[in-house]
Amino acid sequence: QVTMTYARNNLIKNMESESVTCQEHYINPLFTDFYQVTMTYAYWKAGRHSERSSFEAFFRKCPFKGEFAIFAGLDEVIQFIREFKFTRYQIDYLQTQLPHAEKEFFEWLGTLDTSEMIVKGIPDGTIVFGNQPLLSIEGPIAIVQLIETPILNLINFASLICTNAARMNIRSGDVKCIEFGLRRAQGPNGAMTATKYSYVGGFDGTSNVYAGMLYGIPIAGTIAHSFIMSFESEDDVKDHRTLNGVDVLLRAREFRDELMWTNTIDSELFSFVSFGCSYPDNFLCLIDTFNTIESGCKNFLLVALVLAELGYKPKGVRLDSGDLAQLSKDCKKLFTETGAKYGFDLSQITVTASNDINEATIVQLNQAGHQIDVFGIGTNLVTCQAQPALGMVYKLVQIEGKPRIKLSEDKEKVLIPGQKKVFRVFEDDVPSFDIM
Repeated sequence: QVTMTYARNNLIKNMESESVTCQEHYINPLFTDFYQVTMTYAYWKAGRHSERSSFEAFFRKCPFKGEFAIFAGLDEVIQFIREFKFTRYQIDYLQTQLPHAEKEFFEWLGTLDTSEMIVKGIPDGTIVFGNQPLLSIEGPIAIVQLIETPILNLINFASLICTNAARMNIRSGDVKCIEFGLRRAQGPNGAMTATKYSYVGGFDGTSNVYAGMLYGIPIAGTIAHSFIMSFESEDDVKDHRTLNGVDVLLRAREFRDELMWTNTIDSELFSFVSFGCSYPDNFLCLIDTFNTIESGCKNFLLVALVLAELGYKPKGVRLDSGDLAQLSKDCKKLFTETGAKYGFDLSQITVTASNDINEATIVQLNQAGHQIDVFGIGTNLVTCQAQPALGMVYKLVQIEGKPRIKLSEDKEKVLIPGQKKVFRVFEDDVPSFDIM
């Protein structure tokens, strides 16, 4: 307990100092397992650090009990290798962990770079299969060994996320998929990786604003329950109820009387009026705060009718609870019937559905004949709940031109020795099979 308390205090002290970089810079030469460092010293001590070696990264089994994976992360591997360089501060730290090592070793670490390294990788977003070399790295054995852990870290989760997204996207068919997982991801780095590579895997956008700025991914969002719940009385709308000279709240109430929807929740209507006046061209509301159809959908339509009269096109609703398939059909029916009554075509109004959606949920919704236009998928996408790790490995296959093999009582773990190449055979522009 004393040791743990000391460690925590030391961590807090270091976090407050300038020596600790932000999370964006975690990927550096020290972002590795300690045994990579101990092996590097042993190679150097034996004078073998410059021997030419080849390592290959691959996985043995396709994830999610499927038949394929999507490779991703090559871009970040290349960036990491290009920028690989120990800082003085990092070397000083290693000296405290290897106190017996000669000063010449640390001087040599300071000169390490990747100029003698050859990197071959499959492009991001490519369909791949088990036991294929996805990444081949050739160079002096010490440095090629030293980068094993960060290389695997950069491609394991990226490929898993990309595959998960692709599978969900395939199941969704024509329904768009938006990544909603920022708040549920495993830390900032996990969130940014998930957003970036779910987009590579076929998703159409994200709620993650920072990722939108960094990567050019379209961002999307509407309102939360808290916005709706913040309204209680008409006074909360204040003067923000007029659009193009029309009192939106007054006109919405007139529609409500005509339609005899007098049981809708007033406070919810107030919030929709306020939001509609803020975003008349992008009016999309969460409608399950109180009662999805009898209040939420109807209150949305009351404001939507006013906007339609003014020449705007209401965008859509979001469902976040209940029987999503049935509710989507009920909403669409109400859109059509209400629009027809007033001579408006409201067929463009979309239904977005969220609430713990995963691949199995999408299949069930398809079977139920849903009328959802957009899936908002968060937790099950970014955490890869169905399989949280891919199991990519990085193995020595050749040294000084001589193949190397790892044997095992587990046949699946017997290594195919030597450098390998993969050829993809196409027939009539359609991929048919691979040859390794």
